[in-house]
Amino acid sequence: MFRPKSFYFAFTGIADLFSGRHPNAIIHLLAVVTVCIAGYFLRISSNEWLVVVLCFTAVITLEAVNSAIEYVVDLASPEFHPLAKKAKDMAAGAVLLAAIGSVVIAAIIFLPKFNTLLK
Repeated sequence: MFRPKSFYFAFTGIADLFSGRHPNAIIHLLAVVTVCIAGYFLRISSNEWLVVVLCFTAVITLEAVNSAIEYVVDLASPEFHPLAKKAKDMAAGAVLLAAIGSVVIAAIIFLPKFNTLLK
C-alpha cells in the first residue's frame, strides 16, 4: 500500500540532516559533489560510478543513522552517562570507518586517472 505520509516523514528527516545542525553531513555532501564533478571530468566508467555511488550512499546513510542515534541518546540520557557516550562514539566511529573506506576506494579509482592527466 502506498503511504505518502511515510515519504513526507523520510524527506523531513533528510532535510533535518542537511539543515546545518549536523555539520559533518554538510561536509560529506560537499565531498559527494566534489567526487561527482571529478568523476564526470575524469570520465570514470559505469562500474566505477557504481562503486562511488555505493560509497557515498553508505557514508551519508551512516551519517543519518549516527544523527538519529544522537537524538535518541540525548532524549534518553540528557545528563552525561558513560554508556550514552559509548553509543554516540560507536555510531560516529561507524561513519568514520565508511568514510575511510570510501577515501581508499576513491584513491584506487581516481589516482590512476590523475596520473594519466599529468603525463
